Amino acid sequence: MTTADQTTAATIAPTQPVHFVMTPASWLWIAIGLAAIVGFYALKKSLYRKAQEKSEFFILLYHRLKRPAEVTLVATALFIILQQFPVTVTLRDEVWFHKTYALLIIALLTWVCIELVFVGTEIITRKLDLSISDNREARRIYTKVSFASRAAVSVFILIGIASGLMMFDQIRSLGVSLIASAGVAGVVLGFAAQKTMGTFFTGLQIAMTQPVSIGDAVLVENEWGTIEEINLSYVVVKIWDLRRLVLPITYFVDKPFQNWTRTSAAIMGTVMLYLDYTMPIEPIRQELDRILAETKLWNGDVKGVQVTDFRERTMEVRILVSADDSSKAWDLRCLIREKIMAFLTEHYLEKLPCVRASVVEESGESAAEPHEIASTAQETYTSQ
Repeated sequence: MTTADQTTAATIAPTQPVHFVMTPASWLWIAIGLAAIVGFYALKKSLYRKAQEKSEFFILLYHRLKRPAEVTLVATALFIILQQFPVTVTLRDEVWFHKTYALLIIALLTWVCIELVFVGTEIITRKLDLSISDNREARRIYTKVSFASRAAVSVFILIGIASGLMMFDQIRSLGVSLIASAGVAGVVLGFAAQKTMGTFFTGLQIAMTQPVSIGDAVLVENEWGTIEEINLSYVVVKIWDLRRLVLPITYFVDKPFQNWTRTSAAIMGTVMLYLDYTMPIEPIRQELDRILAETKLWNGDVKGVQVTDFRERTMEVRILVSADDSSKAWDLRCLIREKIMAFLTEHYLEKLPCVRASVVEESGESAAEPHEIASTAQETYTSQ
């Protein structure tokens, strides 16, 4: 047999199976992986007690990072162990196995970064007291922190996705091609993402300049409500009847709206009365003082009763009061309407709006006085 025939025969001959043997180093790595998993779960309670002894920050850090740490540790331990067994030792040379582990680590690192953002956000917002009446500064900070945390989470997610895609050669070569043709690609992507980028920068503008903040009382689309959420692309307004009005975030830059608590939560409210010309104003002022003294809705700053206009048949009386916020101002206005109307119907029923008439008899006798006609008309109306 020639040398060429021997080579051909060796090539055709079946390959002998390769036997893998567990070495002491393999057992050591398996033991290390299992010990790490068992040790972590055994130390969880001890770590929690240590966190409680430190500060609130460490407690939040423990609760937020506990789950990502568990997944990372278990995944790493399994990655090490699976490479030591004879059945799965070939995984050491498998590209997909290493890429899967790399993708898992990228996802876990992204998860950890997002949880750290939430920890920082919660630490800051816990120090803000939104329950006080004049909480303008707290709401301003809360709005900025809320928007910044959402933006940071979005950035970390995009970085994680991009890092994962770069693990594949095809995607990496595509990225190089796009960079090489950055001029054309930039123009195409600019037109495609124009609306998205415009919305993002609008949200950034609102977060910085703050024409609205979370908790502001606003009047939009003929609806009164409070700002409940400010997201990257939309704003949620909680209407007074518990409905939710969802508006694009560009609405608060492109269209006019009313912000009742732009500089302060305190607000003034009015109650309009339409009374007969003969109604004295001083009793209304005294009754208003009595009403305000019995309620906690009034903040003690502004009160007043003024005649603001004369109509054809009535005079217009305006009651002006102040409250700590728009909700209390609404309740105070309703209370004043009820109390003032009860006061007028009890003590000055004839001073409510009425129609005057002058009657001249044909016999030439003197006509009835206008106030007598008014009283007669009021008595007739009351009896009906």
